[in-house]
Amino acid sequence: MEEEGEVSPAVQSVYSAVNALKGPNQELKKLLSFKVYKRRWFVLLVLCLLNCSNATLWLTFAPVADQSAQYLNVSLEDINWLSLVFMVVAVPLSLGTTWMLDTLGLRITLILGSWLNMFGALLRFCGTPPGQGFMIRYPIVMFGQTLAALAQPLIIFTPTKLAAIWFPDNQRATANTIASMSNPLGILLANIISPMIARTSAQIPSLLLAYAVPACIICFLATVGLRSSTPPTPPSASAEASSSEPFVQGLKLLMKNKAYLILLLCFGAGMAVFSCFSTLLEQIMCVQGYTNDFAGLCGALFIVFGILGAGILGLYVDKTKNFIEVTKINLSLTTLACIAFSVVSLMRDQKIAIAAVCSLFGLFGYAIYPVAMELSVECSYPVGEATSAGLLFISGQVQSVLFIILLQALTTRLADSPLSTCGSAVLSWRVPLMVMAGLFSFFTCIFVIFFHTRYKRLDAEEEATNGTGPGSGSTTTEHSLSVNT
Repeated sequence: MEEEGEVSPAVQSVYSAVNALKGPNQELKKLLSFKVYKRRWFVLLVLCLLNCSNATLWLTFAPVADQSAQYLNVSLEDINWLSLVFMVVAVPLSLGTTWMLDTLGLRITLILGSWLNMFGALLRFCGTPPGQGFMIRYPIVMFGQTLAALAQPLIIFTPTKLAAIWFPDNQRATANTIASMSNPLGILLANIISPMIARTSAQIPSLLLAYAVPACIICFLATVGLRSSTPPTPPSASAEASSSEPFVQGLKLLMKNKAYLILLLCFGAGMAVFSCFSTLLEQIMCVQGYTNDFAGLCGALFIVFGILGAGILGLYVDKTKNFIEVTKINLSLTTLACIAFSVVSLMRDQKIAIAAVCSLFGLFGYAIYPVAMELSVECSYPVGEATSAGLLFISGQVQSVLFIILLQALTTRLADSPLSTCGSAVLSWRVPLMVMAGLFSFFTCIFVIFFHTRYKRLDAEEEATNGTGPGSGSTTTEHSLSVNT
């Protein structure tokens, strides 16, 4: 039985207008062709659960590296590769994932991602039976991690696509924010759950079982519950024309789009700085005597305030459509927070200041991610949403690797640091931190000064619904087709 769409009072008034007309009116008929469906919230829920689950699989072992190394009988470097495999696999598979989303559709992509995620979680658990007789644990666990890593690009590229084809224009940024922030929520849960369950090496199998059960449930929900890639009736004019450009042609258009290339470079640099912060936080802070527990607290504050900021900003952007202004202001504030962190993290006995700076870093910085993804679609329309947003992710991953290699190369060994809790190798991060802040400031200035674009998707919807010409400039006007539910 087909599900009925939710119809707003505004659309009902259009019905009345049509009934009053004696002749056909194509513009009003076009307005009546857009609906939203309650099932969109279920599709969003499945994506959020899947994104969160995949993030927990990614960082399962990082918070309990010592216990994992002891149980799997490998070195800490081998344990680090269980997390790094996600980054290694993501970059070469990204283009294929964007093609799959824009060509094969949302349903096939999400179901495939859920099955890879489930098989990866189950294989990790099956490869760690208790007892000392089984000696090939690590290769099986790594294979399971690799399967989960294959699922990551299938999942993490999806929020923008889902928001575009299932949600009306006044809910797109909010839906994108909710789906995108489920990934850092999974990272936060992994940092809480892993140390809570695996207090000793013998509890590693229990930890992997705790992550495998939700992965199986989510796979069932995706396989049974996702019945179609698109709703029976599109929620907006842009959704009706989603992925209108072929994949290769879309790539060519993006490479000729000056505004998109600036966003690709500058936002990718911002993602790289965040990766450096998350990866190197403990190594930076231990030099001044800060404990791993405090570094973990700062990382948690970074994520929690980031999710809070993203939620607030998503609602604001849905109401105002001020994508460019919001991105430029938040990127500038994030740069100031980055500069502040590069200074206070080199000082001793400044726990309150460091915690505050990390909170502000997350509050302003994380909030940019979903807005920038929406902005990439606005400035590149009618290129497929997965293609434009996916290339931003690829840019961030590539620049993350380059930034981390550069910053590590700029460190120098300290002869003496009496307060250090780093162990035998004590490194000075003064120069790398200043370089990181300088690079972030440079790319922020480039973006603030040179990034200009009109909102092509909103303009197309305005033209489709109101009959206005392209580039008419009304990007914040309430569309007559906005659906309130």
